[in-house]
Amino acid sequence: MNSWITSLISISLVLLMIGMLGLIFVNANKLAEYVREKIGFTLVLNDNIKEVEVTRLEKVLQTGDFVKSVRYINKDTAAKELTADLGENFTDFLGFNPLFSSLEIKLYSKYIHPDSLTVIEKRFLEYPQVKEVYYQKSLVNVINKNVGRISVVLIVISSLLTFIFVALINNTIRISVYSQRFTINTMQMVGAGNAFIRKPFLQKSLFLGVYGALIANTILFFALFPYRKELSDIFGSFNFSSFGLVFLLVLLFGIFISLTSTYLAVNKFLRLKFDELFY
Repeated sequence: MNSWITSLISISLVLLMIGMLGLIFVNANKLAEYVREKIGFTLVLNDNIKEVEVTRLEKVLQTGDFVKSVRYINKDTAAKELTADLGENFTDFLGFNPLFSSLEIKLYSKYIHPDSLTVIEKRFLEYPQVKEVYYQKSLVNVINKNVGRISVVLIVISSLLTFIFVALINNTIRISVYSQRFTINTMQMVGAGNAFIRKPFLQKSLFLGVYGALIANTILFFALFPYRKELSDIFGSFNFSSFGLVFLLVLLFGIFISLTSTYLAVNKFLRLKFDELFY
């Protein structure tokens, strides 16, 4: 009994790690989009521009297919934000506010590519209200390169970790079956068939997989649910469908690996003679 409880705890912990890995893998594209969409344009507006013209420009920009959000920053707000960053009021030293009003524009991730941004930059400069356009060109190149590299690294790491997790579950179950090897031999000696002997072990392994997955999914859910607001900022929403998919995969993975490992382990001891059980 103790061996099966130990197995249940071990399998639950391994499936918990698989669930965390699955969530990262399933939401990898959304994470990439989240990083890309943090890059945006700053449209420096002409000095003494009227509020009506700013409002008109905001409405025009918001109709663009590539624009996700527009934020207007007037001269006073810009001065307050810079003062907070510097830790001192620079307007008192200069005697005036040298900053311009601006529009902070965030784009959808599919447009965060050098060629697309060059075209969009030229389009922004065509507006008469715009004095200058700024965006971090070097950062765009770095992010696009690293996103591709991270995707490859994530696939490699996921494959290696999955192999390790499968090996851990397999070894845990093999140890549990090993402790019952003399029981298996005794059942053979009284004439029990292989299918009859395997049946209780497979039933226990099924429960191990199911209960282990339920425990892992419960821990994962309650660990992430308090941070649903932060997760919604990254993933767009606390998407229960993606979490449900991962939870289902964890359940199926736990059942499949538990049954397969148990079947193979029991078959190994079914083939052994009594003298070989001591090694």
